[in-house]
Parts: sequence; C-alpha cells; structure tokens
Amino acid sequence: MSSIYVHHRLICEPRRWLDVANQVINLNYFALADNETALYGVWRSQIGLPRDTLTIISVWPDAEIAKKMSAQIGFEMKMVKTVESHIMAPTVRPKVIHRPEKQGNYAFRWFQTPVESFDEFLNLCTDAWPGFESSYDSQIIGLWKIENNGNNVTTLLLTRRPNLAMWERSKIPSGSVELNVRRKLNRRYDLCDWTTVYTTTLLTASDHIDKTQWS
Repeated sequence: MSSIYVHHRLICEPRRWLDVANQVINLNYFALADNETALYGVWRSQIGLPRDTLTIISVWPDAEIAKKMSAQIGFEMKMVKTVESHIMAPTVRPKVIHRPEKQGNYAFRWFQTPVESFDEFLNLCTDAWPGFESSYDSQIIGLWKIENNGNNVTTLLLTRRPNLAMWERSKIPSGSVELNVRRKLNRRYDLCDWTTVYTTTLLTASDHIDKTQWS
C-alpha cells in the first residue's frame, strides 16, 4: 500500500510563522525512526499567500493513522489561528518518499479536473515533465490526488524551480522543445474547471536558508 500524505495550511499569528514552523519540525513523532512517519517539508509564503502562512506536507503509513495523528499539526499548537488540511495519495509522482532538500522557488498548483478528462490530464503531465525539467533546471516533486473529490478530481502539483526568475522564464518558451512542452501544459490548463497557484520557499532546506522578505 502506498504511503499517505497530508497537506496542511496554517495561518499563524502575526510575525510568528517561524515559531510555529519550529514547533512542527520538533514534533516528537517525526524524530522516531520506526514509526513510518516523516515530515516531508515546511514552506513559507513567497507570492500569493499572506506572510504568516505555512504550508506543510507530512507522510504516514496509511489513511487511518494520517487522519488521527496529523491533527496534532496546527490544531493543538500555540500561535496558530486557523488550519486547513487535505489527505492526499500520490499519483505518478512521487514514486518513493524522498524529502525535498534544495532551496528554491516551490510552486503549489491546485487543479480541479472533470473525471472524464483526468486520464488525459495525467498523460499530458507525464509527457511534458521530462522536457520541462531539462529545459528549466526544475523538478516535479509530486502530483497528489485529494480524497473525496466528487465529480471533479482535485490534485496538487508541487514543482521546484531554482529561483523566481526561472518561474517567469518557464512561461515564455524558446525553441521547439520548450514550445512542445508549453503546448502540452496549455492543453492541461484548458482541461481544468479550476486552477490556482502560489509560490513558496523551503524552510526545511538543507543547503541554505531563505531570509528574503517576500510577502
């Protein structure tokens, strides 16, 4: 059985986002080696979300444990005003649990796609990603499906680019490879009933800390 991921969005008290992030990072069960849980990452707002917003992804062995244990992220913490959470299952990525470690521009893009168009949506993703990654020095971290979707399939796509400049660069294709990538991504965009995106930087990065005042 595939591991289950949980996405949390925490709205913190003014100027306390780093204090809350440290609470999450230091939760006891993330330090245990034998409980099959992991803190996948903690991200701070860059563009599109309020300054005091944290985005968190955690990993759990199954949905039952995820629903029970992940509630400790945010709901029982000091300096947290509101919490939004989603149980997620990986689709075509990630294949294995490999925590993001490199700092960069991380885009969280949400899609709602009609059920009858979802297979084409997935095919467009997998066809476009190799050219996208090689053209823009970028990585597709994961595409997760949210449970309880109804008539639409809700997915979260997490993409890392090296910096914000590459975010803009990736929207302006140059040459046949990039034009082909953009054609597929435009078709994917048109399949959706709804989509939105915001960008972040990685608080749990192992290479360097982002101290820029973005939001």
